[in-house]
Amino acid sequence: MSGIPESARYHGRFAPSPSGLLHLGSVVTAVASFLDARASGGRWSLRIEDLDRQRERPGAGDAILRELERLGLGWDGPVLRQHTRLAAYREAVASLGRTGAVFACACSRRDSGGGPYPGTCRTRELPWQDGFALRLSVPDRVLQVSDRLQGTYRQQLALDCGDFVLWRADGEPAYHLAVVVDDAWQGITDIVRGADLLDSTPRQVHLQHCLGLPQPRYAHVPLVLDADGRKLSKQTLATAVSTTSASQVLSGALDFLGLSVPATLRAAPPAEILGWAKMTWSLATVSTSSRRFSLSADTAPG
Repeated sequence: MSGIPESARYHGRFAPSPSGLLHLGSVVTAVASFLDARASGGRWSLRIEDLDRQRERPGAGDAILRELERLGLGWDGPVLRQHTRLAAYREAVASLGRTGAVFACACSRRDSGGGPYPGTCRTRELPWQDGFALRLSVPDRVLQVSDRLQGTYRQQLALDCGDFVLWRADGEPAYHLAVVVDDAWQGITDIVRGADLLDSTPRQVHLQHCLGLPQPRYAHVPLVLDADGRKLSKQTLATAVSTTSASQVLSGALDFLGLSVPATLRAAPPAEILGWAKMTWSLATVSTSSRRFSLSADTAPG
């Protein structure tokens, strides 16, 4: 495995799941990813991660596209929807299986005790069949990731996560496999995403190594927390931004990211706000800490 060559043109992406509409935390991530790409003269792609059909909300994928367009966050090329990529995920698992790095597992989450997987099925030689998950064996070593915003992050794979799932027992590919395969296939050089995914990065880097794929550069932006200090999420029914003005939403997201939008621009069309933000953008202005934030309380013009 090797990193992305310095000469490679920047190619970023935003990859929401259609389990609900965009909330402010989603918009903050999208804006940061978009600006980092555009300020570098790079491409910005959109991927809908729609593999978890049980959690998918009908119509949410198309609603997300409309909301991004309303906010002025235009993407390059066609939208990639993960449900069209099942053959690629199967081939990736098969290639790892040929190296002996993958094993079938009959354990439930309860069997793991809620902690790192203890390796129960690693030597059982169970058949690859319906009802069993497929896990990747991980080495007992420390993996270090250099994050553009959070700095150096280390994880001891065997102790911190254990052998992790590549293919779920319900017959669907797991998140880590799909995201790694798709990032490589799309030619993604830079990933800007929420800090809640920082602890997933060493697993994904290890998987990139196993598959012989290049390692993108990473930057994990802080999370927007609600009044109770919880991460905004679709699962906790965070308020969607679709009923708020696009200019207010953009101004709020930029404020959160450390770019104080001038009062004269706060009511301007999204294109004008984003044009100013592209010229001003720098990860150096972004805090590393997640915090409480409210559009109504924090984005009123000064």
